[in-house]
Amino acid sequence: MSCHKKSYITTPIYYVNDIAHIGHAYTTIIADTLARYSRLSGLDTFFLTGTDEHGQKIEEAAKTRNKSTKAYADEISDTFRNLWDDFDISYDKFIRTTDDEHIKGVQKAFSTMYANGDIYKDTYKGHYCISCETFFPLTQLVDDEFCPECGKSTSVVEEDSYFFKLSNYQDRLLQYYEDHPNFILPKSKRNEVIRFVEGGLMDLSITRTSFDWGVKLPEEMNEPKHVMYVWLDALMNYITALGYGTDDAKMDYWSARVQLIGKDILRFHAIYWPAFLMSLGLPLPTHIAAHGWWTRDGEKMSKSKGNVVNPKEVADAYGLDNFRYFMLREVPFGGDGDFSQKALIDRINSDLGNDLGNLLNRVIGMSGKYFEGRVDSKDVAKYYQAELDEVHASLEKLEPLLFDMQIHRYLEELWRPLTVANRAIDRYEPWNLMKNGKEDEAMALNGLISAILAKVSIMLYPVMPEVCTKISKALDFTIDNNSWENMAKGTDLLEPFVLTKIDPLFPRIEEPRLAQIEPIDKVVEKPKKEVKKSKEKSNDTEGIAFIGIDQFFQTSLKVGTVVEASEVPKSKKLLLLQVDIGEETPRQVVAGIKEWYSAEDMLNTQVCVVANLKPAKLMGIESQGMLLASKDKDGLCMIRPEKPKTAGTPIG
Repeated sequence: MSCHKKSYITTPIYYVNDIAHIGHAYTTIIADTLARYSRLSGLDTFFLTGTDEHGQKIEEAAKTRNKSTKAYADEISDTFRNLWDDFDISYDKFIRTTDDEHIKGVQKAFSTMYANGDIYKDTYKGHYCISCETFFPLTQLVDDEFCPECGKSTSVVEEDSYFFKLSNYQDRLLQYYEDHPNFILPKSKRNEVIRFVEGGLMDLSITRTSFDWGVKLPEEMNEPKHVMYVWLDALMNYITALGYGTDDAKMDYWSARVQLIGKDILRFHAIYWPAFLMSLGLPLPTHIAAHGWWTRDGEKMSKSKGNVVNPKEVADAYGLDNFRYFMLREVPFGGDGDFSQKALIDRINSDLGNDLGNLLNRVIGMSGKYFEGRVDSKDVAKYYQAELDEVHASLEKLEPLLFDMQIHRYLEELWRPLTVANRAIDRYEPWNLMKNGKEDEAMALNGLISAILAKVSIMLYPVMPEVCTKISKALDFTIDNNSWENMAKGTDLLEPFVLTKIDPLFPRIEEPRLAQIEPIDKVVEKPKKEVKKSKEKSNDTEGIAFIGIDQFFQTSLKVGTVVEASEVPKSKKLLLLQVDIGEETPRQVVAGIKEWYSAEDMLNTQVCVVANLKPAKLMGIESQGMLLASKDKDGLCMIRPEKPKTAGTPIG
């Protein structure tokens, strides 16, 4: 890849109503990984993060703390910037929506959209949720009062407002989604957005007069009482950070390669934001990528519940790179996952300790024992070409997985070369090669293992920069664009060198290091009911618990279409499916069918779903339904409709 190509990576700007939690860290670590990989591959990269500081919620939060709004925003914004600095996040700019340049850029955008005929003035009356900074129609409220998103009480607001003609962009948006199927990732979220837009878009109220903490309208509007809707203000940060409306200094980085967000703000980024950009005559991002939530005990984290995980505490206790690896490997992008220390410790001890760290220890020991630490790769291809081919085949698959936001699969595939290396040591037994006078083969094996470690560490560097730098120093090479091009993407091996001994990278962890954040879960097995067998021969109906037809119809069975399928990490039996059953969003279903069906087998097929089961957790992943299947001595097969049916069609 040539260096003149650009890559722009953004996180959402984080709202300063509270300090950073593990969900914020997850988003930022993903973005940092993509930015580091982009730079490594030779792209001119700009990575943006920052804080969103306007709106009624911030104004009220400051008042409750007896602080000025700006002082409160300064304080919370600093906690985010300090955490990202502690985490060595490689951002190029930290933007704040209180920055003068941002305010000027937002005002320029408002003026441009107004001049284009996309903004008009009218009166707005509706139910407004201060917490979500969003109006909701009465039909979406819970009990005609409560916010459907956060559950808090809404207020009826009536005021003069400027409106953006969102309704004018409905057809253009739908056409864009159709023409760019990877615009919204994962694809299950794309279907959710399309259904929402197809339901009809209403014009969007984009100014407020009921509070003052926000960006004022441009002076030429002569509307001193109006401030801009926080989402219009906030979304514009992605272009004002590049100089839009001021000096346009870095606007050649637009459009963004990846804009990372949480799934709770998908609508704003996948509907409002593209419409604003269309109005401004600017290109749209390549990907809007929406990840799931990190939960504790199946619940969204909140201070009121006392279940918030502090990311700095975890990183300090277990190591920042270990924490980064866990977050990216544990949960498929787009799905929700529970944080647990046990899962984190298992990843460190197994993936990192046994597979990666132990391999480095083996090659250091092997080189030291037989060759005084020397490594020479000149005969690797002569003796071990099959292993090299297998390694290069895995490395070739990696980059598309990363930018399709299948990061857990990127890491899964990256671990295959480590398996090749550990298997080669066990198969070829260097101690026997030396014993039998095959010193050249043993040295070549030494070179093979070192080369695999080098190639893996280059591609792992964006995820674990500190650990991989240590590995590269031990192997006497530098991780940079040159080694990425020639060793990770190419077939070069290491030049002759002398290994440097280093301490074990991943000492085994036996006990949780942060007991206070992990509740003790006591699993009590229920005693099995004793089944009494009749001495006499039973008839065909004995042992059957008959139910009435009313009970049968309490079970909701529906036809579903599998719109996304992947393997559940570390599981031999489970697949993670997103199943469209005619609802607003697909159901997430964890199915124990991997022994009989692959993820590819299930994708775009139809299944029968028990749709009203209480959600359950399997390996920390919530399952929102169950698939019907039949199993006998010959194996398992899915129960499916005889002919294709519309997703959501009732069964029964």
